[in-house]
Amino acid sequence: MDIWNFNLRHLRAVAKIAELGTVNAAALAVNLSQPAITQALGRLEAMIGLPLFERRHDGMIPTRAGEILAPRIGAALSHIQSPHVTMSRLRALLALAETGSYAGAGQETGLSLPSIHRAVNDLALALRRPLVARQGKFVITTEAGTQLAREFRLAKVELEAGLSEVEALRGLETRSISIGAMPLSRARILPAAVARFLSRRPKVKLTIVEGSRAELVEPLRNGSLDLMVGALRDPLVEGDLIQHPLFEDRPAVYGRKGHPLEGSNPGALDVARFPFTLPPRGTPLRDSFERYFLAHDVPLPEVPVESGSVMMIRQVMMGGDFLTVLSPDQVTVEVEAGWLCALSRLPAEFTRHIGMTTRASLRPTEVQSEFFADLEWAAREVSR
Repeated sequence: MDIWNFNLRHLRAVAKIAELGTVNAAALAVNLSQPAITQALGRLEAMIGLPLFERRHDGMIPTRAGEILAPRIGAALSHIQSPHVTMSRLRALLALAETGSYAGAGQETGLSLPSIHRAVNDLALALRRPLVARQGKFVITTEAGTQLAREFRLAKVELEAGLSEVEALRGLETRSISIGAMPLSRARILPAAVARFLSRRPKVKLTIVEGSRAELVEPLRNGSLDLMVGALRDPLVEGDLIQHPLFEDRPAVYGRKGHPLEGSNPGALDVARFPFTLPPRGTPLRDSFERYFLAHDVPLPEVPVESGSVMMIRQVMMGGDFLTVLSPDQVTVEVEAGWLCALSRLPAEFTRHIGMTTRASLRPTEVQSEFFADLEWAAREVSR
């Protein structure tokens, strides 16, 4: 079911029917005639394939489908806000923001170039602010356009979530979850949660996007990702996100098998004599690493190679006397294979909270809530 086939004004009417209980009250609230709302509701129910309301002499009672869809419509409209936004304008601005050109937006949507130009220009005029600006051959969104595109993406996510939940009532499993996987989550917790979840929900599509927090946080904020799993931040600087701790992780110093420090339980002064390969500055692990040496009044070791990839770190270490700081879960295979060895466990201040980060506005679907529960189960298993 394609959300672009829907009319935002009609969706607003559905939300008002659910809120006010009658078509007449909804008609007054959205400035449409009662027959127009009745016809719009009928078309929407025909498209969905399920009734949204039970008609009674004393008003309209939402069905299960209505109970699912109406709050999603309300959440979407809270992101859109302006009555000047139509579905065609929303679609055009989103496509333009994502592709960076009118030609790309046309290919993305199948709309003609004049239609996209008109939709974006009309929206800018209605809102009384420029939304896009030309930069050479490309079109970039202004600050206002960028913020509006983010709100539009979140509105789109809400509508798609509502429609997928309604389709599930008809036995059509079209639901999906998009997960941002930071380095630590890929070792055990996320694979375990995915395997457990898919054993019950094999038809739900899981999309896993790997990357650093810096690469994943914006897709999470704009709705491209549903959650992000990995090391949490303290403090959390994005006010539109919330964090859910799952377990604590205490890293260790690792080197290649046969490293000069193997078996010596080295301290800060010992390990500082060797070069390190570590994640970039600004990550919790790197910040703790630097605080550790400062606290021991030891000059920071050299870090000639910055990388968050365990595979890259492993290969660098096996070719010399480099050291690294990693979670034991991240190098289980390498240690069991005899490639790497733990040289010393780090003190308590290195402990990191691992968990999931979501948008504060997220209203989890049924399958998302199930997956969150599976992540909590996997975290308990990892902590044992």
